[in-house]
Amino acid sequence: MIHLWVRAEQRPNEDRVGLTPEGAAALIGSGFRVTVEKSRSRAIPLSGYIAAGADIAAEGSWPNAPRDAIIFGLKELPEDGTPLVHRHILFGHAYKGQPAGRILLQRFRAGGGVLYDLESLVDDSGRRIAAFGYWAGYAGAAVSAMALVAQDQGAICGPIRALPDAAALRAALAADLAARPKPPRVIIIGAKGRVGTGARDFCRAMGLEPTLWDMAETAHGGPFPEILGHEIFLNCILAMPGVPVFVPDTAKTAPRALRVIGDIACDPTSEFSPIKLYDRATDWAAPALRVHDEPPLDVMAIDNLPSLLPLESSQDYAAQLLPALLTLDRIDAGVWGRARAAFASHIAPR
Repeated sequence: MIHLWVRAEQRPNEDRVGLTPEGAAALIGSGFRVTVEKSRSRAIPLSGYIAAGADIAAEGSWPNAPRDAIIFGLKELPEDGTPLVHRHILFGHAYKGQPAGRILLQRFRAGGGVLYDLESLVDDSGRRIAAFGYWAGYAGAAVSAMALVAQDQGAICGPIRALPDAAALRAALAADLAARPKPPRVIIIGAKGRVGTGARDFCRAMGLEPTLWDMAETAHGGPFPEILGHEIFLNCILAMPGVPVFVPDTAKTAPRALRVIGDIACDPTSEFSPIKLYDRATDWAAPALRVHDEPPLDVMAIDNLPSLLPLESSQDYAAQLLPALLTLDRIDAGVWGRARAAFASHIAPR
């Protein structure tokens, strides 16, 4: 029997979950065992999982789960250095040379466990089968707009918090954006992808008509002076080999209208990052990093943006992922087999 263990997220401001009670019921109805840890912050109440027939475990008890259990979470594990003996499903952020990712892979190597990275769950054509990208784009565009509004008021963007739904997020910004003499000019790179679509939809919902760029507009490899002519630049392209530099460090002192960079893809420690004027992610307590003072230039680079709208983003992602979870009884084939192969290729001695 496949035993899926849904762990509680331990990162602050992370209220999402990758399995809904309806999904748990579907798995249990298909002969799976599902254990769900208690959580002080999960956007979906525990009562739904109890009603679905899931077993309930203490928060953070997954290290003591049966060895054959598959541990399922979204964000990073506690960075305590312990060897990882289980099979884990999570966003590992470990395959692009990230320092924390290298440590994570070392822990799997030491414990003999396996990482099924959620970014590596792809179909036969290589397309990811499930992603939070839409809501990352939506929330990232919103927080970037908040950063610009804060600049208008002579400040830097203050702390943010999770909101009940997208309507509440739009309402939080509507008056301030409407009070500007004219709407900000926004450019989105990666506009045809999930992330870019979410960013575009937020902008249009706020009455903004962004400049939409994708591969055709960036194929020449740069430079891209047009970016500097917009007040907000939203990067929706993942860092990977071959991606050009969109904003070099020299942009800080160049003539520019650019005031806010929303690096929604957020991979500043990767050598392939297309945004070269900052080196660390921002967070909920300090959403914007000021990289130049006059004129101000801020970077928004929060790496768990969908948790700003935890209920909507969880429901959307869980619905995308459930068909794959229902095939965990064939874990050596299909999307899981491909994810295992990706892990094996990165953990092999070099």
